[in-house]
Amino acid sequence: MEARLGLRRALYVSGFAIAFVLLAAALWWEKYYLPLSLLMLAAVMMPFWVRFERRSFHAESMVMIAVLSAIAAIGRVPFVSLPSVQPTSFVIIVSALVLGPEVGFIIGSVAAVVSNLFLGQGPWTPWQMFCWGMMGFTAGLLRHQGWMLQRWGKMAFGLIWGFVFGWIMNIWYLIGYFGELTWPVFASVYAASFYFDLAHALSNVFFLGLFAERWINILSRMKTKYGVLQDEWRHRM
Repeated sequence: MEARLGLRRALYVSGFAIAFVLLAAALWWEKYYLPLSLLMLAAVMMPFWVRFERRSFHAESMVMIAVLSAIAAIGRVPFVSLPSVQPTSFVIIVSALVLGPEVGFIIGSVAAVVSNLFLGQGPWTPWQMFCWGMMGFTAGLLRHQGWMLQRWGKMAFGLIWGFVFGWIMNIWYLIGYFGELTWPVFASVYAASFYFDLAHALSNVFFLGLFAERWINILSRMKTKYGVLQDEWRHRM
């Protein structure tokens, strides 16, 4: 158990350490902002995917993860005419609240890739994978906190992440389309994105406020009835 836990921590720490070095390099060599930032994202996400690949899952667990990832991904498509308004973040958050942080990260990152098969892939895809993955990861980490068990806590979490998602996505836009990064450029980009960030945040509040408890109850019953992920967690411990 201790060896497994130590390996897990080492994997995560190594990924974030490499990401920090790449971030410092990106800030030092301005013309390499984009490739170094993509490598940084890969270094952060790799430990989660390595952990997921090394674990053994029952068929029921894999099916549930795949179905939730598909629902999160397809949820973007009907709302494409309403920028930043979609239930994808809602599905990722409630899935992480029931299934845990690592599965929340996987569902979030997979949802970004799959949905962009319909909406278009590009240099923004790794950033969306990271943002939705970390949204699921943090929701899973906080799922046992008292305030997160309350409806208002889930709504507040969705509200905050609606803005955080947009703020992180602004970074790829800045390094991808602006040769020189200055404070006025930063201010103009973040001001222009406020409406979209607000729309994302409010849509999260709407979906979480109305449907979170029902979805969590359904997913919890499925998890208990079919033993989804429970044997895998015991094996890991």
